[in-house]
Amino acid sequence: MTFRSSPIPPGVLTVGAISFTVLAWASAFVSIRSAGSAYSPGALALGRLLAASLVLAVLLLVRRQGLPPREAWRGILVSGVVWFCGYTVALNWGERLVDAGTASLLVNTGPILMALLAARLLGEALPQRLLAGMAVSFAGAVVVGLSMSSGDGGTTSVLGVALCLLAAVAYATGVIAQKPALSYGTPLQITAYSCLTGAVVCLPFAGQLAAELPKAPASATLNMVYLGVVPTALAFTTWTYALARMPAGRLGATTYAVPAIVVLLSWVLLGEVPAWLSLLGGVLCLAGVAVSRYGPRPARTAASGSRLPAGRT
Repeated sequence: MTFRSSPIPPGVLTVGAISFTVLAWASAFVSIRSAGSAYSPGALALGRLLAASLVLAVLLLVRRQGLPPREAWRGILVSGVVWFCGYTVALNWGERLVDAGTASLLVNTGPILMALLAARLLGEALPQRLLAGMAVSFAGAVVVGLSMSSGDGGTTSVLGVALCLLAAVAYATGVIAQKPALSYGTPLQITAYSCLTGAVVCLPFAGQLAAELPKAPASATLNMVYLGVVPTALAFTTWTYALARMPAGRLGATTYAVPAIVVLLSWVLLGEVPAWLSLLGGVLCLAGVAVSRYGPRPARTAASGSRLPAGRT
């Protein structure tokens, strides 16, 4: 998972990591809808994080990666508590109170917050193309949200809106906390110990999980396990791999492709034929990501090399 000694060029690996992350996170919306009908928000979060922690622990053993350096732990703890635990519980709860379109729209304020926090706390630049791309993508997310809202009896509550906004804040905060930690630990280490931290914080929901697990249909439990293995264990690792190699604000803008992919996945997997407004919003989301990632290639020099210290993979 750390891509050591790979013959594939680093740029291709980074693009592949981003693509996998976006696809996996988009699929999570479909799985949360299924599993959330049988599991309460806290129980679903704990089950997801326990499944993810098991997979990540195995990967740590296989890769022979132990504890990260002491300097990485601040970011790991903040990310684990705020993002892995807080975001997951808030989003699970929020999606029970508002329709999927509204939830998607509110959570997609996260990349904007991320870019602003990265500029303020990490000193990252805010290029005009990034701001323009985020504006286009956010407009697309609004269109997708409006097209998916209120069409199937969806309702909106003040608490649901607040929870989704809280999830967006937790998402942005967790990413900003992770970025400095990646200067000291590998992507796998940062992801694994952040996930383990989140699972420990979610342990108060163990009673709910134990009570709901025997009653839940197999499909809901399989979706919970899938959420832990793919969108969490694997996708969060590929996310941190990409985060170690590009600015947080720019990487966050790529997640605006998620609403567009959710529309396509709902079409293919759930048979929900998207309205033309959903398709238009999806195109805008993807166009904004393309604009935000476009830029002149830096000139290659003899002194240029990896952005990471030798030995980091």
